[in-house]
Amino acid sequence: MDDRRRLSRVTKRRETDLASGCDFELYDSFEAPEKTAWWFRLWTGNETVDGSEFRFFGTTGTGDYVGFWLARSGEPVTRQPIVYLGSEGERGVIARDLDDLLWLFADGFGPQEAFTDPSRTTEPSTAFQAIAERYAPAKRSPATEIVAEAQKEFPGFSELIDAMCR
Repeated sequence: MDDRRRLSRVTKRRETDLASGCDFELYDSFEAPEKTAWWFRLWTGNETVDGSEFRFFGTTGTGDYVGFWLARSGEPVTRQPIVYLGSEGERGVIARDLDDLLWLFADGFGPQEAFTDPSRTTEPSTAFQAIAERYAPAKRSPATEIVAEAQKEFPGFSELIDAMCR
């Protein structure tokens, strides 16, 4: 199955499960570029940026954004790092790719929880475990390792965002 169809199948599954600590809603498709540009300019305070290096695909209940950062030239979107942009200015890389993100969700982590406390105890999601086992069986890792490896691979993300902010 090609990456585009794979992402489409995964994003059709919605899970907002506050009882297990996973607060996240997947969009039906990537956010429209003009909408990304509008809020990204507000978020950074910079009218010259448009967020075109990102493909946002979901949000949390508090308005945090999650998306792919197109940082790996020539790689498909599902192999790009996953970033978290919080409503209060928090930001970070939380997964190296879609496979890692599936395992975060499978372990009961939402994007905010993975960013703020990947070592916390969560209740796994059986729905996402089935998806992760089907599409990324060899990538299973604990949340602490997934987040640490993503941040290690992309240490300059926060500085990149700082440079865009006014």
